[in-house]
Amino acid sequence: MSKKKVVSIEIDTGPYASFIDRIVELARAKVSSYVCVANVHMVVESHACNEYAEIVNNSDLVTPDGMPLSKAIALLYGIKQERVAGMDLLPDILGAADKSGLSVFLYGSTDSVLGSVLSRIKSEHPKLVISGSYSPPFRALTADEASDEAASINASGAHIVLVALGCPKQERWMAANKGRVDAVMVGLGGAFPVYAGLQGRAPKIMQDLSLEWLYRLCQEPRRLFQRYLFTNTAFILLLARDLVLSKMK
Repeated sequence: MSKKKVVSIEIDTGPYASFIDRIVELARAKVSSYVCVANVHMVVESHACNEYAEIVNNSDLVTPDGMPLSKAIALLYGIKQERVAGMDLLPDILGAADKSGLSVFLYGSTDSVLGSVLSRIKSEHPKLVISGSYSPPFRALTADEASDEAASINASGAHIVLVALGCPKQERWMAANKGRVDAVMVGLGGAFPVYAGLQGRAPKIMQDLSLEWLYRLCQEPRRLFQRYLFTNTAFILLLARDLVLSKMK
């Protein structure tokens, strides 16, 4: 695997399976580490905030979540990179953990979503050890609460912590807990409700055409309209700038 810079973040490249293998490797070693699943939103947030870009670039693994990032890598470096999306990683990590005898902790989302996720996991992976699950409060945690959370996760014996707080909150949470949580933490954004069957996923043809954002916009127009209008436009402009600069070298 090698890293390639897209705008302001370094994205790992390689076969899809190599990302799963790396996560399992970190989990087996009980290395305190974290994985960022990068999409257009993360790229634009990183460009706007150096502190956040540093958090992403200091992670142990950055996957190209969206097709726009895979296409950007192809345009900038001539590399045909598979998409490594959070919604695909979630079931595949669970399957790999099941086969490898690794335990999983679920962190984030709501109690009702976590209940639905746990129900599906129990149905599909009855032998997989779920060491715990927790839906944190939406407010900022106190120092004591953050310390207690880390201690609770460590006491559970989890090898993998699947984190669903959304970008950029989950990346900041994982970075703050590197060195405190003795597991590999994977930020999966909105993958929990999709896995639970509470939200639909775009048809494959829309995914392949980089239009999954449009499908999500139709599902949640009020919440996502401004974000997508800004982030998608900003990403296109930033990528165009990098393409022009690369041609000038």
